[in-house]
Amino acid sequence: MTKTSLCAALFLCAATTTGANAEILVGIAAAFSGPALPTGEQVEVGAVKAIDDLNANGGVLGQQIGFSSVDDACDAQQAKAAARQLVAEEVVFVIGHVCSSGSIAGGPIYESEGIIMISPASTNPLVTDAGLRNVFRVIGRDDEQGVIAGDYLADVYGDKNIAILHDNSAYGKGLAELTQKQLNARGVTEAQFNIYEPDQTEYGPLVATLKEAAIDVIYVGGYQGDAGIIIRQAKTALPELQLVAGDALASEDFPMIAGDAGIGARFTFGPDARETDAAQSVVESFRNDEGFEPSGYTLYSYAAVQAWAQAAETVGSMDNEAIMDELRSQEFDTVLGNIGFDSKGDVTGVISFVWNEIDEEGYRPVE
Repeated sequence: MTKTSLCAALFLCAATTTGANAEILVGIAAAFSGPALPTGEQVEVGAVKAIDDLNANGGVLGQQIGFSSVDDACDAQQAKAAARQLVAEEVVFVIGHVCSSGSIAGGPIYESEGIIMISPASTNPLVTDAGLRNVFRVIGRDDEQGVIAGDYLADVYGDKNIAILHDNSAYGKGLAELTQKQLNARGVTEAQFNIYEPDQTEYGPLVATLKEAAIDVIYVGGYQGDAGIIIRQAKTALPELQLVAGDALASEDFPMIAGDAGIGARFTFGPDARETDAAQSVVESFRNDEGFEPSGYTLYSYAAVQAWAQAAETVGSMDNEAIMDELRSQEFDTVLGNIGFDSKGDVTGVISFVWNEIDEEGYRPVE
């Protein structure tokens, strides 16, 4: 069983019954290494907090909940290994995966064992379009996100030089292609559509191509660390360059990596869950008790645990087939508000994506 250093530092892991001492064991599958590490940490902290809060109030069906965290490194092959580890540990429910590649790889493994998976962060349409009965998500889809991004680029930068970049991951490539599709449907052709190698410290050749083409705006399909380094280095050559991106920028790490170059960057993400009435007591507890700001996907993973727990309580047992039916047929009171799931397992009841902007304090919704 593994735990992230952030989770341990917040004393969340130690407060939770784990392994053999737990009556109900759940899994947390996320990236605790690689480019999506910050998102993985958010997801684990949110899930562990939800488990702790449930345990403090009697658990689920009168039983305490334990958890096992596994690192999929945002890699499909490692995600398969992580999923098999959770199967071997006999978890009944998985919060995860974070990256779409992990969810796409892990979903069928959990399905074969009747294990429920709810992703807080995987947005690629294939996650739920695969038609797996056990797979759900509490975040929107990239075919929605790509339309919003393509329309924005066409409306605001239609007469400018646009570059669309991606890291060739299931998430980044899929989002970039869907954004390109909508941009082109609006009658605008991008100046560049480029792939970059993720997890690098130097993007000089990429910056050179942007400068040569006098690019005005880049749309990045990829993770926050790479986006931060790219915009920081690119603005030395193109000071007025604008960054637009997807939901991965919803992280405290992006502004730290990008520095001043990241201020003004815009990205699509769900409405700020920290502002919902349903989340106020939980947000206050995160800030005052754990000293942690529950930004990004933190409350999404908290909501995933809430939905599963409420469905199990209604069913009255750990019959996962019945819990799957319950998840698809009812609404659940969560920190995101009242949510449900459609026949594919996609979330309902919430606005999927709105525009956000990076400022000196982090990020904020754009009015």
